[in-house]
Amino acid sequence: MEEEFLEQRNINLTGLVLMVFTAIYGIGNTTVAYDQMGYAAIMWYILAAILFFLPSVLMFAEYGATFKAAHGGIYSWLAESIGERLAFTGTFIWLSGWIVWLVSEGSKIWIPFATAISGHDTTQQWHLLGLNSTETIGILAVLWMVVVTFFSTHGINQIARFAAFGGAISLLITAFFMLTSLLLLLINGGRLAQPVTSMNLIHSPNPQFTSPIALMSFVVYAIFAYGGMETMGGVIDNVKNPEKTFPRAMLISTFLMLFIYSIGIFMWGISANWHSVLGNKSTDLGNVLYVLMNNLGASLGHALHLSSAGATSLGNWFGRLIGIEEFLSDTGAFFVLVYSPLKSFIMGTPDKFWPKRVTRLNRFQVPAFAMWMQALIVCVVILAVAFGGNSAQSFYTVLTDMENISSAFPYLFLVGAFPFFKRRHDLQRPFVVYKKPSITWTVSAITWITVLAGIIFTVIQPMLTHDYYTAFWTIIGPIFFAGIALTFYHHANRNTN
Repeated sequence: MEEEFLEQRNINLTGLVLMVFTAIYGIGNTTVAYDQMGYAAIMWYILAAILFFLPSVLMFAEYGATFKAAHGGIYSWLAESIGERLAFTGTFIWLSGWIVWLVSEGSKIWIPFATAISGHDTTQQWHLLGLNSTETIGILAVLWMVVVTFFSTHGINQIARFAAFGGAISLLITAFFMLTSLLLLLINGGRLAQPVTSMNLIHSPNPQFTSPIALMSFVVYAIFAYGGMETMGGVIDNVKNPEKTFPRAMLISTFLMLFIYSIGIFMWGISANWHSVLGNKSTDLGNVLYVLMNNLGASLGHALHLSSAGATSLGNWFGRLIGIEEFLSDTGAFFVLVYSPLKSFIMGTPDKFWPKRVTRLNRFQVPAFAMWMQALIVCVVILAVAFGGNSAQSFYTVLTDMENISSAFPYLFLVGAFPFFKRRHDLQRPFVVYKKPSITWTVSAITWITVLAGIIFTVIQPMLTHDYYTAFWTIIGPIFFAGIALTFYHHANRNTN
């Protein structure tokens, strides 16, 4: 669907804004934000939009317009700005973000599956062959990864359409959630389950997010909510009057995303009192979306004066609805992301970096050997995290932190390389936003420091509570893949020489 849209080569203002929204927005981001920070998350989402989203997406637009003929994507951007070595390392870490996503979603996908059947998350009661729930989920995630990789290496032509269908369903679910919340607010005479005070607009009700370092670590969650906008730089040559349309669309998108995220976070407070619904051990970052959706249905049932059983049943049906939507959406995304980022990375970087076996495409035109190597890495990490001996709550916190950090890390390369990209005077620049070197360096420095601070504080926070298990798995992804990237790079250069 998206490819057909791009082929029109005349994307107008409305179309571009909708593309940004579809590529970036996720209702799950609002539930994670409400769980971690309550209403106070709104303030951090505003700061992330001003300090990160808007300035960086305009940088990526300049990259994309200048290197629109290059097929290496962000590798080409970095290689032409800061050299091959850092470009290969940064792009490899970008790929690692998607691999960590596979690790995380391979485990989390069983929650919507269970919710679609039962109306609520039952995975914490799943036990296989005497294993506890997190170990059982780890085994199922490995089997899921193997099955998806097997089918993907045999060519699944309809997967992209399936993923687009999941994206459309996600937007419908968001509209359904907001309309239902407004109806509940009207029925309750404007009364909120989580009252608004001057304190809870600044301070988190979550005891894990009360220290200054913990608050700063939430920046990574906000950055992750805006993640994926680097893909927008690649469509600028398809935009009608890009010099005017693109920056205007980015400004509108920034305010639109801010408004919808802020309203979404606030609306969870209509039905869910944080302390009674989220402040317990059965709620974690893996199932918080389903807990809140189930609670919304139950709250509506009570407001309509249904019996206790009727309200519970309505809550379970709300849970099943979001479970079905998330399972379909995540399944479609999983099939695409098993091969798309990997193939893009391998085919976009020079052949000298790879053994022939890695770059060879099978008869279905997919790099099967590389995909199975990716599956092996994902399965090893899943098992290592699942059998780490921690609770389900800690398990999903680790997965979420791994996903956030790995997704945020590549922006250090992309934003850090931008001033050096601007110093080149031999490039044709059909689209320019940052015209003065002083503005370029100032904006780049502020955005880069924002990302770095979020990463550092996310790693430090669990260390302060002596949770070294979470700290280790949070940061190991980028470090591990950076090491692999440098090994590949030096090996390739030795062979070339």
